[in-house]
Amino acid sequence: MTFKDIFKKSFLEGFSRYDMSPTNIIIVMAIATGFALYIFMAYRLLTRKTFYSKSFNISLAAVTVITTAIILTIQSSVVISLGMVGALSIVRFRTAVKEPMDLAFLFWAISTGIICGAGLAEIACVLAFVLSIGLFVLDRIPVGRAPQILMVSADGYDIENDVLEIVKNCCAYYTVKSRSLSNNRTDLVIEVRTLKAFESKLVQEVAALKGITSSSLLRHDGEVTY
Repeated sequence: MTFKDIFKKSFLEGFSRYDMSPTNIIIVMAIATGFALYIFMAYRLLTRKTFYSKSFNISLAAVTVITTAIILTIQSSVVISLGMVGALSIVRFRTAVKEPMDLAFLFWAISTGIICGAGLAEIACVLAFVLSIGLFVLDRIPVGRAPQILMVSADGYDIENDVLEIVKNCCAYYTVKSRSLSNNRTDLVIEVRTLKAFESKLVQEVAALKGITSSSLLRHDGEVTY
């Protein structure tokens, strides 16, 4: 037996050490499915309701199981692993990730699939525990109060000063984000910071001005600017 044969044999044996019996495969896939359901529930509970996507959440669970199957397949044969790497290298995903938290959950799902496929369910369990606690604690840390958007529509062009005078009295901070003048009509978009007790007063006083056709105060659930 030549050195080439010895090296080839040891190399192939390195890929065949994992128990690929049907029973073991079923157990691994069942464990991966359990983790997939856990990630599904964690995403549903920890994600802001405004940005929740059920289809994306289902895809997270599917990605975990699919990744586990891929890792199991790769471990069964060197030839299959090389072919699968070549096949997956041509896949391109065009869907944009709109929420940064979605990227974290997607990476969590892929990592869990890889770990389960490698037969290291203990690591996947520790990862799930640590990540769940970390995300829960970080999500509950209070942040600054998000600014609100005051939208005002009025007839005429001389209403802005009166609106800003009321805003100045009710708000600790304000800035005009947009003003639109057309066909003897004024539309204002003002970013404001005000106490909850002054929200109704602000909208009512602006709406009471002569010429005002609509006055709306909107609150967003996005990032807070300082």
